[in-house]
Amino acid sequence: MNRKWIVLAGLVVVAITGLSWSDTEGNTAYEVEYKSRFLRLREGGLFLRRAIEENDLTTPEGLAKVNNALALARTDMKNADFWLRYMNPLAQKSINGPLPVEWETEVSEKDGKPYRRVGAGFTLVAGYLEEPDFQKEGLLRLVQAAIDGTDAFAADSTTTQLSEHHHFFLCNRLFLLNLAAIYTTGFECPDTSLVIPELRSMMTAVRGIYVSFNSSFPSTPVTETSLAKYDAAVAFANAQPSSPWRFDHFTFIQQYVNPLFAMNQGFINDYKVSSASFVDHALSDASTSIFAKDLYYAQDTKGIFRRVQDVGTLARIDALGKQLFFDPLLSGNNERSCASCHLADQFFADTTAVTAIKFDHQGKLARNTPSLVNAPMNQLLMLDGKLTTLQQQAMTVMAEPSEMGAVHGDVLAKVMNCPDYRTELQALLKATPQVKEVSMEHITSAITFYYGKFSAYRSPFDEAMDAGGTISPDAHAGFNLFMSKAQCATCHFVPQFNGVKPPFVGSEFEVLGTPSDSTGTALSNDLGRFGVNPAPETHRAFRTGSLRNNQYTGPYMHNGAFRTLDQVIDFYDAGGGAGHGLDVPNQTLSSDSLHLTPLEKRQLRIFMNSLTEAVPKETVPATLPASKNKALNARKPGGLY
Repeated sequence: MNRKWIVLAGLVVVAITGLSWSDTEGNTAYEVEYKSRFLRLREGGLFLRRAIEENDLTTPEGLAKVNNALALARTDMKNADFWLRYMNPLAQKSINGPLPVEWETEVSEKDGKPYRRVGAGFTLVAGYLEEPDFQKEGLLRLVQAAIDGTDAFAADSTTTQLSEHHHFFLCNRLFLLNLAAIYTTGFECPDTSLVIPELRSMMTAVRGIYVSFNSSFPSTPVTETSLAKYDAAVAFANAQPSSPWRFDHFTFIQQYVNPLFAMNQGFINDYKVSSASFVDHALSDASTSIFAKDLYYAQDTKGIFRRVQDVGTLARIDALGKQLFFDPLLSGNNERSCASCHLADQFFADTTAVTAIKFDHQGKLARNTPSLVNAPMNQLLMLDGKLTTLQQQAMTVMAEPSEMGAVHGDVLAKVMNCPDYRTELQALLKATPQVKEVSMEHITSAITFYYGKFSAYRSPFDEAMDAGGTISPDAHAGFNLFMSKAQCATCHFVPQFNGVKPPFVGSEFEVLGTPSDSTGTALSNDLGRFGVNPAPETHRAFRTGSLRNNQYTGPYMHNGAFRTLDQVIDFYDAGGGAGHGLDVPNQTLSSDSLHLTPLEKRQLRIFMNSLTEAVPKETVPATLPASKNKALNARKPGGLY
């Protein structure tokens, strides 16, 4: 089939649907570049559709022609990717959605019900072609959705942005973040042999976008210094091996991507870039490193005190929060505190038990105690994602009969019956003029502000990434494995190594087939996300947690099934639950073995150890505020169990 014929067919379709891709009269060089890339993308989809329609896919020859057309379409898609994710992220998932179905909770509507998003496009076509019973109709549906998805990028609401510089630097920021987080990992490319070739093609295409932008916006250019650094990044990618397993991900991000991100942040500030898009809702314009802890904001640790800026007042909130965190007065029996399960000297996790004992001492809780360090880096909270704010989380745990067994009204009354607490809360009430009375929100906000500060610390890996320093050769090799052969980075995304990927406005959930214990003979009976949002895809799905500090926060998995990181690595290496022979039809983790060698497993563990942050050890208060109820004055700081 002649690809040039499809170019003409593409123009016909454009004319029929009323789009204006081919009308470039009066356009700037940048607008022409934009239109030509999307016209080419549309043509690539049409070419692929034609290949599917005209060839016998039961023959090797027919299948080869379709795969060749798919590779061309993916190249066209990658060459327009610079705009896809920022300008219209929903349409992008029609063009190259990674999953057949995704359940999403928008950052702007986190308290609403999850949305069911049906994926389509070229990644799913590649996956479908590998299935033994694929049908042409299914392939054509996926391709047509990709073709239709290009329409969104011709809409006036999108193209009007091209007349100003603002969107460009926001697109570029997301592009650079994804260079670090997903473009080299195979997250959206089932054929790993294409990951690095596609990266090279995309980076070369983006260089052309920079040139056309500079010619059209000479007063807000990508500077020569930045262009030189970018050219060096392209040269590095071109000089690297084509296998993602041998690509030096660490050096690529440290020496090129992270400095380019800092430069682009400078452009955003210097050129007074503004955005009206929720795509940028979480991202900070002030952060100068991908690995800075203020890169994005997922949770407000201040809660009701969010307007407070005074350093002295914040110090008082912190001191109050610490006392409350360790005070069993917040429980129903005055014997259990937040610190009972979140041990301050163990990264606010509990390494002493698989799961904590229930409030009534009758049995154990179903889920392991997660670390509170870096909890503010999640958009959704709890392992099933049922809560959206840290303050909700604190309120829920206090009232949960199996955890702290309290009644909110009783807790507030007991706290206010302590003169010292009452004095502090009444004083801090002045810092929240939007409310007239002390409430449980003051209590929970003080607690979240207190423990939230422990998420500000950094690891040796972060420091090496920022300072251009080194980590051990084994940690370096382990990170490269993490990003490639071990497939860890397709779920645990740079920079927080959790399930929040650029632009950091949602939390990912995965189905791993976690067993009930380390023997691996039976599945855990915890339904996870299904209990919050029942759907086939959410059955036994759990929010992807951070790998930071995991050297000291075992046991691991939602139920503490594994005591050591080596057990966890072995579980993933063997293909999760399905790879161990368990029945997990909706498992999102590949059931194929990763074939990691003993050396590679050791290097992975050493890399993850380099993510241990310099979190200071916290001390338990010697005493707690006295209560007017004398019977409560014997309570123990930190609780009894």
